[in-house]
Amino acid sequence: EVMTYQNGGTYDRWRQLGKPSFEDIKLQVGMAMSEPFYKWIELFFAGKADRKDGAIVAGDFYYKERARREFTDAMIKELTFPKFDATDKNTAYMGVTFSVENILFKKGEEGKTLDQNAGTETQKSWKACNFTFSIDGFDCCKRATKIDSFTIKQNVLDYHAGGRRAPSKTPSAIDFPQISFYLPEVDAQPLADHFKKRGVDGEVPGRLHGQITTFDNAQSTKFTLEFFNADILNMAPDKADSSTEEIKQVKVDLYVEKMSFKYTQG
Repeated sequence: EVMTYQNGGTYDRWRQLGKPSFEDIKLQVGMAMSEPFYKWIELFFAGKADRKDGAIVAGDFYYKERARREFTDAMIKELTFPKFDATDKNTAYMGVTFSVENILFKKGEEGKTLDQNAGTETQKSWKACNFTFSIDGFDCCKRATKIDSFTIKQNVLDYHAGGRRAPSKTPSAIDFPQISFYLPEVDAQPLADHFKKRGVDGEVPGRLHGQITTFDNAQSTKFTLEFFNADILNMAPDKADSSTEEIKQVKVDLYVEKMSFKYTQG
């Protein structure tokens, strides 16, 4: 950061460097990472800010190390899950954002060779269409056709202490987003009845629990994302259009109080 000083009675301004700040690190990952990485994500959902040190290493065409970006005290700040769509055969990726306290730029170690990625096929095996969606007591949700992308965010506070140039990062509350999913209108009546009792009539029939499960092309489960204390806040059917032959869908929005993540080792 740059600090600017100006004295009264003059138009001159003086500038000098202030405290350093480091931008967040953003990654896009699939299902080819190691198990400790996904265990780190599990801790994030449990509200445990586990800090990690690591490095981003750049290599040339021959996998020779050329540059390193070492970071310290990194903790997960955001997790973005992709859109799941039964008609989408493309590979799915998850966005991960780290908040770090320090980044050090280094030259690559001379002669060191990087380990080549052996998980290319594992990375490609997670498709956007490989998912199931369920809510306890509502079998109709098994026919969900699409789930919109959503992001879980943890607020990170900067704590400035005397004698330190850079602030330390302190975790705060986690914000769990709403989940929006789609299902055929012919299957949506049980959810509409629940929404009428809960949202219109004011009855309290109890809140909902459900999960999103993803799997690879071999039908092996990759991870399960559970949500708790959820309820319907909005239902919106597709517009009626005589020029289309697509099945009419209903979009359902759920608010969520808590989520958990469980990785299944393949």
